[in-house]
Amino acid sequence: MPPSADAMSAPGDAAAAAAADVRMISSKELRAHASPDDLWISISGDVYDVTPWLPHHPGGDLPLVTLAGQDATDAFAAYHPPSARPLLRRFLVGRLSDYTVSPASADYRRLLAQLSSAGLFDRVGPTPKVQLAIMATLLCAALYLVLACAAASAHLLAGGLFGFIWIQSGWMGHDSGHHRVTGHPLLDRVLQILSGNCLTGLSIAWWKCNHNTHHIACNSLDHDPDLQHMPLFAVSPKLFSNIWSYFYRRTLAFDAASKFLISYQHWTFYPVMCVARINLLTQSALFVLTEKRVPQRLLEIAGVAAFWAWYPLLVSCLPNWWERVAFVLSSFTICGIQHVQFCLNHFSSEVYVGPPKGNDWFEKQTAGTLDILCSPWMDWFHGGLQFQIEHHLFPRLPQCHLRKVAPAVHDLCKKHGLPYSAASFWDANVLTWKTLRAAALQARNATSGAAPKNLVWEAVNTHG
Repeated sequence: MPPSADAMSAPGDAAAAAAADVRMISSKELRAHASPDDLWISISGDVYDVTPWLPHHPGGDLPLVTLAGQDATDAFAAYHPPSARPLLRRFLVGRLSDYTVSPASADYRRLLAQLSSAGLFDRVGPTPKVQLAIMATLLCAALYLVLACAAASAHLLAGGLFGFIWIQSGWMGHDSGHHRVTGHPLLDRVLQILSGNCLTGLSIAWWKCNHNTHHIACNSLDHDPDLQHMPLFAVSPKLFSNIWSYFYRRTLAFDAASKFLISYQHWTFYPVMCVARINLLTQSALFVLTEKRVPQRLLEIAGVAAFWAWYPLLVSCLPNWWERVAFVLSSFTICGIQHVQFCLNHFSSEVYVGPPKGNDWFEKQTAGTLDILCSPWMDWFHGGLQFQIEHHLFPRLPQCHLRKVAPAVHDLCKKHGLPYSAASFWDANVLTWKTLRAAALQARNATSGAAPKNLVWEAVNTHG
């Protein structure tokens, strides 16, 4: 398809390029500029040198590095409003001489433009207000049960309520990381810190770094951190080859300890999910303290520190140690439901090794994602993850619109012969368990490397 058919082209871009008499650049030359020190990308056929922008990119440097030296039109359009396009002009260096658009990408861009014209990206609906009301109600109930009730059963129930509060906070943090939930950037930021860092102990900056990379490199075994769970879990025998993680910048070692743990992963998966919160809290703290680039680091640290002040203090109000342990385990176990939900959408889907290709964005997002079939009245339980395919294609779209656009996405997949995978919550769990079991059986016969250097450190770098 010629460039003129690209539905995402900005009206003034072609004229601006002609006026500046920019040079024509081949895809081969574009691919030669694919390092952090020399990073070019192509958007709608225009080539930009975004090397100076790398340390300032709000989404972090990893999304740009992952798509370096190739077309990034679909990823850019999915993550940025049209108002962001004029900001690119200062980085313009030329135009692709062999620019083409696949039929699937062309249809995807048309649908994206239609949703934007309909104003769906700007209408968040009542979801954030409902989530805040639920969290406030549950928080008051949980505090009453801890501070005003003497029964052990009341304290155990309070722990479970905190688990549900953290789940709702997770949905709000997820949505606020993708789009504005209040309409005001400052208010959104306050909401993120209070409902995320302070209430749950998880840094929103850590989550965005991880989650943005996951979206860009959906189900890439060496680029997507959400599939890099060594030494506890492996969704594919391809992970038994000691592959390099571009997210953690280290080798995912398949050693003797990994082989043993993965060999029984289909039995340990659900128990581990019950305490996976420990790992996320550790990951978050390490990120805000040790990562070189953390936006508003002091604010992030202060929010996480606030959690570590109030939560242990609340636990200490319980009368004895067994109730304290039961309270913490109850809150972690209930919240483990959400950790399982995160895994269901991708563990059983197609995986690959290598960086994603910008010109097959639509194909990669649909192949690596699973929707969860449910009735509308159960949407509150899944927090938008039930339409994971739609969410990955349109990450800025508020979850209240995902059910509306699902039929259009299904039709596009059918038109282009692409998978549109969906299963009930039960069946999705079965598929995930079977995936883990198949990899576990293969791990028992695989050849492992040397003994682990530090099993504790490897486990800390596992995402739950």
